[in-house]
Amino acid sequence: MNKKSLLILSALFCAVQPAQSASLTKTYNYFSVGGSTLDEIEGELSKRGPQLKSSGRRHPGATRMEFTTRVGYGEVKGACQVVQASVTVKARVILPKWRRSRKAEQDVRLIWDTLSSDIKRHEESHVIIAKNHAREMEQALKGLGRQENCQVAAAKVKAITARLLQKHDRAQVEFDRIEGMNFESRILRLLRYRIERIGDGRLPG
Repeated sequence: MNKKSLLILSALFCAVQPAQSASLTKTYNYFSVGGSTLDEIEGELSKRGPQLKSSGRRHPGATRMEFTTRVGYGEVKGACQVVQASVTVKARVILPKWRRSRKAEQDVRLIWDTLSSDIKRHEESHVIIAKNHAREMEQALKGLGRQENCQVAAAKVKAITARLLQKHDRAQVEFDRIEGMNFESRILRLLRYRIERIGDGRLPG
């Protein structure tokens, strides 16, 4: 599951800086879960998973994002123009790590491997969505064009940033909605695939 904690940090200055493209830094944090049955593991995830401030609920995984924008302005023929814009996304991915119990049956291990892989894929997808929107934001800021003065330009930069962050938030919510609808069918499909690979000897049993 999601989520994101958005923080905009805008450093505004008038010096011309080298052009950059949207960049990403990503770190991983893990929380431990125990249990030897699916019910026990589910209970551990519900108790130990990251908690979302928006809902107060805990989830089996989360991604917290911080957007940083840096914009440079310059005077061009009596007008003000964005001469440099860069957007950085700092992502912190939080994932579960199962303390495998010797009492756990093989089918529990198989389901956990399938589920944990899907949780990681889901959270990585949130990061990709953020990176794509950061790139879109950067391009929009660079393409702002000449403005009457730098105060007007700064106000438009702020409006563009706010609008595209809202668009990003909606995309993340929609992604979660679709993923939630398809969860059971997706996990069953992944389980069948893993079982087939184990049967073919391409994965350890």
